[in-house]
Amino acid sequence: MGTKEKLLSLFEEQKGTYLSGEEIAERLSVSRTAVWKAVKSLRNEGYEIDAVPNKGYSLSVHTDILSAQGIQKYLNGACCDMELYVLPETGSTNTLLREKANAGAAEGCTIIAGAQTEGRGRMGRSFYSPADTGIYMSILLRPVELTPVQAVGLTTMAAVAACEAIEEVSGRQAQIKWVNDIFMDGKKVSGILTEAALGLESGSLDYVIVGIGINAYPPKEGFPQEIDRIAGAVFPKRQNDGKNHLAAAFLNRFMEYYSKKQNADYVEKYRERSLVIGKEIRVISSGGERKALALDVDKECHLLVRYEDGSTERLSSGEISIRF
Repeated sequence: MGTKEKLLSLFEEQKGTYLSGEEIAERLSVSRTAVWKAVKSLRNEGYEIDAVPNKGYSLSVHTDILSAQGIQKYLNGACCDMELYVLPETGSTNTLLREKANAGAAEGCTIIAGAQTEGRGRMGRSFYSPADTGIYMSILLRPVELTPVQAVGLTTMAAVAACEAIEEVSGRQAQIKWVNDIFMDGKKVSGILTEAALGLESGSLDYVIVGIGINAYPPKEGFPQEIDRIAGAVFPKRQNDGKNHLAAAFLNRFMEYYSKKQNADYVEKYRERSLVIGKEIRVISSGGERKALALDVDKECHLLVRYEDGSTERLSSGEISIRF
């Protein structure tokens, strides 16, 4: 870790507190000149660092830039030893993490970006990932004795963790549109994409990547016309350290559920937050669309539906709409 990274860790831990250049140099075991250069570099990256004679430097409490140092100060439990990479921008966090997974990265390796140029959603769709307004995250898991069918539970865990993290940080209710979209006040604020790799010889899971995108704030120019009707954001306006806090809250919740994966409490929490149970929906498949009533979500997180002809089905995957 270089001087700039060490300084940012110190500033994040002491955000809003003034530290003299001499004190910083002593704590980091570097020269005053090195401190000044690191401060200048951080300012060039957008960090608001105040400098007051006879008081020193202070990272403004209004700073809201994603960073590993800013996230780590909120992490606890199973997250403390995670390998965490935070990038200003990447093509796709899922794609980049897949490369790391194939190269032998350990479970828990996580990539977070402030923007994606090739963000991906379900069904081959693109995922709108503009700079400075969202959190785009992928987590590498290497589950033991988990079948591909059971891997859907990881998406369920992620959906519950996202709702709980959003509610913790924003104080507003979040709900789940089966199977993997998070809604607030009728608007989609988050989507989850879980991808798995199978061992060629064993046929079992080699690894799983859980990807999640969260709209923290509305884009300054607004959402694109094609998603403006449905897209929303967790916060209506900028928050002090909002993105770092939200990212860490999700990691804390998700990894806690994952470490206790034999405990199915998250399934009941998923059901409680369902946006579709009891509502009329459209089930969308390659064969067309059918109207149905969403009856329940079972313990495997299949959606039980009843069609207009009285027949029922348990959906394990696919697409539904609650808009007519």
